[in-house]
Amino acid sequence: MQDVSRDGDFSVNPISEPTGHLRRCLDNRHIQLISIGGAIGTGLFMGSGKIISMAGTSIVLVYAIIGFFLFFVMRAMGEMLLSDLRYKSFADIVAHYLGAKAGFMLSWSYWLTWTVAAVGDVIVVAGFFQFWYPEVPTWLLAFATLFLLIGINMLATRIFGEVEFWCAIIKIVAIVLLIVVALFMIATSFTSPNGVVASFSHMATPGAILPNGLSGFFAGFQMAIFSFGGSELIGAAAAETKNPEKALPKAINRIPVRILLFYILSLVCIISVMSWAQVPADRSPFVELFIMVGFPAAAGMINFVVLTSAASSGNSGVFSGSRMLFGLAERSNAPRNFSRLSFSGVPVQALMFSAVVMVVGVGLLMLIPEIMTAFMLVSTISAVLIIFTWSMILISYIAYRHKNPVANKTSNFKMPGGVVMAVLALIFLFFVLGLLSLKEDTRTALFCLPIWFAFLLFMYGRFKKRLSRK
Repeated sequence: MQDVSRDGDFSVNPISEPTGHLRRCLDNRHIQLISIGGAIGTGLFMGSGKIISMAGTSIVLVYAIIGFFLFFVMRAMGEMLLSDLRYKSFADIVAHYLGAKAGFMLSWSYWLTWTVAAVGDVIVVAGFFQFWYPEVPTWLLAFATLFLLIGINMLATRIFGEVEFWCAIIKIVAIVLLIVVALFMIATSFTSPNGVVASFSHMATPGAILPNGLSGFFAGFQMAIFSFGGSELIGAAAAETKNPEKALPKAINRIPVRILLFYILSLVCIISVMSWAQVPADRSPFVELFIMVGFPAAAGMINFVVLTSAASSGNSGVFSGSRMLFGLAERSNAPRNFSRLSFSGVPVQALMFSAVVMVVGVGLLMLIPEIMTAFMLVSTISAVLIIFTWSMILISYIAYRHKNPVANKTSNFKMPGGVVMAVLALIFLFFVLGLLSLKEDTRTALFCLPIWFAFLLFMYGRFKKRLSRK
């Protein structure tokens, strides 16, 4: 990890690797599939129905716009990570170029992002389990899922990599099969039991593009941002990636293809088979498609895939949160015990702290009877924090270009468009943040988060005072 001063600032000079550090045990195949898994999460499988109900077929444009700017965020992150392989994650970059306070704010906020998201994911998993076991209480299924994910993360990092690898494989195969089946239905003008004829014309029927006007189109950005959350996970796993010079560029450069295939094409196929008006807002359109066309067995299979996706996203949340706490502890911005590693190289105490918070979070969310209501609350909080994370990466890139021009000139993985694209991406993110203030259900979460940032500033002062007394 980068050399740090007593208040947590990174030195600009090259530094040595610490004796107790995370192990590089994730292969290229792991990092490639983790990056894909991060881009195919609960937001796509569960939240896309809500976006379609708000934005209609313009959902395709919503995902395309966000995906466009996300690519530049990831390229900025990739260039900076590869400029010095001793960076453990993008949090180290932020602390280096924007200062210890910014690194502290980002790391704890990213920990909260994944803690909140993981809580939402396990509740969604419980809801999908009730597809088969409606008599089992949701709270029991949620806690069982959470304890399983914690157990997986207690094992070696490579085990986490294997679990994510196979979960991503399941997601990819399922989405590809759904696309193939949907294209066959469209080609044969398949007619569902309720009389809907599969056709691409559903994408442009009267009222389909902007059924709720521009307000519905803009409202779709909140859930869509949440859907893309996790794409930056490859930056959080950088410290445990073998041969990052090859793995990271390959994973990042494939993001546009993944967005086109997994988001845009799959949703075009769903709308073309069902028509946008038939897509339920409170259930997964991927499952409902096969129920509507009369294939309940296939719906059960897709339900398993969606369940796997949500569990995978929660698994990533547990992993990411513990690694952020580990980095904070190494910079003396969290209890020092959080930097202790198990024999298998896992930051166990950081993991257990996250686990306790998640258990409490699941208990609180179980008080909300409607799963979709709980999911919307979680997704809004996560979306705001994701925007904060991406913004800090972009601001760090601008500072990096100013403070370290030599690294940029010698980089083999330069961000296209450089500072200009970083500024444009920042403007877009601030625009989306403004959109979240327009609706009451998203405005509440947005206005509550300043309390979190004020708390972080207070805690940073406490940690800094404690360090100054040593």
